Amino acid sequence: MQPATLKYQSQAVAKLYFIAALGLFTGQIVFGLTLGLQYVIGDLMFPAIPFNIARMVHTNLLIVWLLFGFMGAAYYMVPEESETELWSPLLAKVLFWVFLLAGAATILGYLLVPYAALAEMTGNDLLATMGREFLEQPLPTKVGIVLVCLGFLFNISLTVLKGRKTAITLVLLMGLWGLALLFLFSFVNPSNLVRDKMYWWFVVHLWVEGTWELIMAALLAFVLIKTTGVDREVIDKWMYMIVAFALISGILGTGHHFYFIGLPGYWHWIGGVFSALEPIPFFMMTLFAFNMVQRRRREHPNQAAVLWAVGTAVIAFLGAGVWGFIHTLSWVNYYTHGSQVTAAHGHLAFYGAYVLVVLAIISYAMPILRGREANPLHAQRVEMWSFWTMSIGMAVMVLALSGAGILQVWLQRMPTSGAMSFMATQDQLVFFYWVRVAGGVMFLLGLLTYLSSFFIGASADEEGQARAIPGVRLQRA
Repeated sequence: MQPATLKYQSQAVAKLYFIAALGLFTGQIVFGLTLGLQYVIGDLMFPAIPFNIARMVHTNLLIVWLLFGFMGAAYYMVPEESETELWSPLLAKVLFWVFLLAGAATILGYLLVPYAALAEMTGNDLLATMGREFLEQPLPTKVGIVLVCLGFLFNISLTVLKGRKTAITLVLLMGLWGLALLFLFSFVNPSNLVRDKMYWWFVVHLWVEGTWELIMAALLAFVLIKTTGVDREVIDKWMYMIVAFALISGILGTGHHFYFIGLPGYWHWIGGVFSALEPIPFFMMTLFAFNMVQRRRREHPNQAAVLWAVGTAVIAFLGAGVWGFIHTLSWVNYYTHGSQVTAAHGHLAFYGAYVLVVLAIISYAMPILRGREANPLHAQRVEMWSFWTMSIGMAVMVLALSGAGILQVWLQRMPTSGAMSFMATQDQLVFFYWVRVAGGVMFLLGLLTYLSSFFIGASADEEGQARAIPGVRLQRA
């Protein structure tokens, strides 16, 4: 593989963010596997790590490591797209350590301090923001997240303003600014439960089915431009269409969360119609990825990055599109809401849409950050095996959760008389939960395989071929 140098030295700060993202990702999966085992071994690690704390750590690590991934991607992409150095690499490094230490302190707080005591210690009586799913962070952590995001956006925005403007940076900035602004709703915690849930969905839904989709589209477009050589104008047109459909369907599609929380009945129609449209941008993304690969003008040496990019589009369509549509209509959601069907959709959607796109940009950028155009072929083969191992493991988990959800609805929610209690129903789902654990183990093995690919050097054959070509120098991991 040929050596490569960064076009702009400030891109190197992305490496810190990528390494932290992968470390936190590993922690998230370990806690996820612990949760899966606690479904079938109820007193596992109790009282040291009860289920509610393990779940809180699992979901919070997911959000934090994806944010690290998005930030690292922006720090890598924006200088190259803007054709200028990052406005302040020092600010990027300072914010990295602030975010990492604040995140670590928050996780340790969850694990070491009872949650009620943690709330009392961190000023929750002054401004009550804790206790809501995905937004469990103490007030100081929430304030820290806002400050880190503002510093990050200030750095990125000034870089874009002083350099070249492209469609990719425009869409990326829209997504990142939207992400930060919508997080402010996490500070709004009204006493009225209906309004509380409405504002909560403004954060959760409009993140994952709104602003994050813009970030995903920008990252995917960047990787495909670099690995296929297709004209930027072609990719830009596809990206604009995808973003338009994502925003139209995603914003009004928030209504599918308003079905049964006390809001007016017209949300049944608005939520149903626009939620039914939400798979369209993901299907367009699948067509986009395959179309760009078929029209490629070069065979990029980093074929692993191409696999991650195409895999992002396909699995995002399956998870966010197909599995989302399965239970998005109100007359179906009435029975499935909060069941294991929801968990199946959530796992596959997050994996396809956001986990894979972050791994795609890391797969493309990390070799360049380490001084070579692509990883050695043997390392890429290992990386590709990790993609298939993780994806098959996720498929096993999702199919198990889907089966559990269907049986749960049938036994607990469908019968007009003689319905089982919640716990009696859970006893009938144990087989599916064990299958889910097996899929989780497979996923963890795939992740460890992916991490191992970073430590694989060139094979003897590759070294021999490189020595036969003047001026080509292979670098070991």
